[in-house]
Amino acid sequence: MSDTSPAGPVDSPGSSDAPDFDEMTRDIAEVPAVEVIVTVAVNLMSAAAVKLGLTEEGDKYKDLDEARKLITALAGLLDASTTEISSFHAAPLRDGLKSLQLAFREASLIPDEPGQGPGEKYTGPLYG
Repeated sequence: MSDTSPAGPVDSPGSSDAPDFDEMTRDIAEVPAVEVIVTVAVNLMSAAAVKLGLTEEGDKYKDLDEARKLITALAGLLDASTTEISSFHAAPLRDGLKSLQLAFREASLIPDEPGQGPGEKYTGPLYG
């Protein structure tokens, strides 16, 4: 019997290429929820900044449709978790969200009406 399949060699359970899910589970179990929420929020902020063209590469990765989705997801996450993560963590994240919303408004050729921009259903209308 061979250790291959139509897709190629089959990794054995002890193979060094296979992820150690038990180790990964233990690692994530030790991370406080606040840290997970803040990390996800920062990742959403970073991705939105890239899609807004706010990085060194500028317009290379600019995609306002994608930025809108990321900003809305960030606003929803912050709206749902603000009472859980304390103002120490929430305040700078809200400031970052507002900056992204304003940058989106500036980057849009046809600005959204107040209250219709990305994430504004969670944050309220943004004027500026």
